[in-house]
Amino acid sequence: MAQSRGVAGWVRNNPDGSVEAAFEGPQDAVEAMVQFVREGPRGASVEHVEVRDETPEGVTDFRIT
Repeated sequence: MAQSRGVAGWVRNNPDGSVEAAFEGPQDAVEAMVQFVREGPRGASVEHVEVRDETPEGVTDFRIT
């Protein structure tokens, strides 16, 4: 989903069951990714999404870590 929208960054599953991600790219593409994670993929249960603006890391691809 991120790559098809031109968004770089990363996503990871944490030991406590939460998911953490960082998105970089055009504002509209990043906003679309944030909207996607608010809903989650099919079968997901999203309880809470926290969004923070941070300094870009300068990554150019998207990784699952």
